Order: sequence, then C-alpha cells, then structure tokens
Amino acid sequence: MRAIGLGLASALFFAFTFILNRSMESSGGSWMWSSSLRYIFMVPFLIIIVASRKNIRQLFVVMREHYLLWFVWSFVGFVLFYAPICFAASYAPGWLTAGTWQFTIIAGSLLAPLFKERLKTAEGTAVRNAGIPLKSLFVSFIILLGIIVMQIDQAQHLPFFQLVLGTFPVLAASFAYPLGNRKMMSICGGRLDTYQRVLGMTLSSLPWWIGLSIAAFFTAGPPTPVQTMQALLVAVSSGVIATVLFFRATEMVRLDMQKLAAVEATQSMEVLFTVIGEVLFLSIPMPSLLSWSGIVLVMIGILIHSYMTHRPQREQKQNISI
Repeated sequence: MRAIGLGLASALFFAFTFILNRSMESSGGSWMWSSSLRYIFMVPFLIIIVASRKNIRQLFVVMREHYLLWFVWSFVGFVLFYAPICFAASYAPGWLTAGTWQFTIIAGSLLAPLFKERLKTAEGTAVRNAGIPLKSLFVSFIILLGIIVMQIDQAQHLPFFQLVLGTFPVLAASFAYPLGNRKMMSICGGRLDTYQRVLGMTLSSLPWWIGLSIAAFFTAGPPTPVQTMQALLVAVSSGVIATVLFFRATEMVRLDMQKLAAVEATQSMEVLFTVIGEVLFLSIPMPSLLSWSGIVLVMIGILIHSYMTHRPQREQKQNISI
C-alpha cells in the first residue's frame, strides 16, 4: 500500500503538467518550449538532491558502463513521452490529454513480454519471458472504461482533427514512458536509487531537449516570461516531485509484474485531479453526471488493484534484462 500511496501522490503532481501545459498553449506558447524547458529546469534541482546524498560519482560510474543504452532509453522514456504530450496540448484540453494518457495502464501490462523474469520455486530457478498479467490487465480495462465514459460527453464537442492530434501522440507516449522506465530499471539492476536514476535519464536526454529548444527559438522565438515561469512550476511539481515519487513506487515493486501494473494504474487518478484543477484554475465547466460516473469506475478499479497487491504470491519473481 505504500507503493500505491506514492503512486497516487505522484498522480496529483503529474496533473499539474496537463493543467499548465494547456494554460501555456492557450496563451500562445510553443509546445517545443513547454517540453524542453521542463527538463532543462529539472537538471539543477536533481543535481542538488543527488549531490547532497553524495551519490553523483556512483551515478556516473554506472552510466559509463552502458552510456549508449542510457542515451537510447532515456530518449524513449522522457523525450518520446513528454514531447508528444506537449504537442497534443496544442489541440486538446487538459482533461482529454490526461484521459488519453491513461492508456498507459494497459500499455504497461502489454509490454511485459518484452522482459524476462526469474522464477524461484521449490524445484529450483527458471528463467522465462514474462507473461501479460491477465488479472491486472482485466482491472486496467475497468479503469480505462471509466476514462472513456468520462470523455464521451466531452469529446463530441471537439472537431475531428483536434481529437486526432490530441489523442494519437499521447497514445504513443503511453507506451514510451513505461517502456523507458522499465528498461532503465533493468539496466540499473538496483544499483542506483530513484534520484540517481531520474538525474541520469535527464542528463542523458538533455541533448535532445537542447536541440528542441534551438528549433523552438528559430520557429517561435524566445519563450515568454509567463511560459518560462509555468515551465519551471511543471519542472518542480511534475518533473522532480511526481517523477521521483512514481519511480520510487515502481522501484519498490519492480520484482513483481502484477504489483508493478497496479502501481502504474494509480496514474489514472490524474484525470480526476486534472478535472478539478481545470475547474478551479481555468474555469472549465463542471463535468456532467456521465463523466462523474466514469470517475467512480476509475476509483473502483484502483481499489481492486490495491486489493490484488495484498494477495499472497506463491512464486518469487525477479526481472532481468533482455
């Protein structure tokens, strides 16, 4: 339950991403600045945290062992995750972006066969491809159904092209984020703590963000002071606090695919937090009764996931890299 609690807390701080990104796009800011500034601003905060724990040297030692893999999977986990979400915010409101993002609940379960697991049983140890956790996947569909119900009433008011451009980039991001996260956990092998891993992935993806900021400068000009301040808020709330909380939660249960899927499912609460935030700060209309029924489905799914994590496991599982 501690991992579930950390996941819910991260969902609250992640919700600021969708609210502030929509605010920045509504005020005319470029999506390229919104995405690149967040990670550029994250660097000094994370360096201070890791340096205060005297763990920077160990991080660089581990990064040098597989520097190319760090570069590739940080690009997948951070760049292919956040740049599409910021792009989608140009065409859709925050609730739609946050709702579509919840497809990552199912995406995380579907990615399980890309990893191997070591099973320790009475007969010995065996290594096999991890199977899709069907029970967790079924409950994830309940949560996703709730998200779809929440959006039915809202999506019919959007033009088709906005629905497409506000949806498909986020669907791609929903696969990239758990894939990059899990691959980096596998590469680190438990030798780095959460702060080190987030800093390492941020530094490894920094060349991509610098390149995107250069493109933004020549196509849209420099960022406005308002966008810069809002990007800083996103960097602190979502980039540092939420990311560290979520990575810590997944690190706690990384040896069990079913529990890992349950922690990732807590991110569905971003929809509820985003709706509340947009009502309070962006003055959007209150969701309809149909949307609230979807919220109830999401919460039921979270409760079922939490119950499933308490069921005793007959086999001890351990992920290893492929």
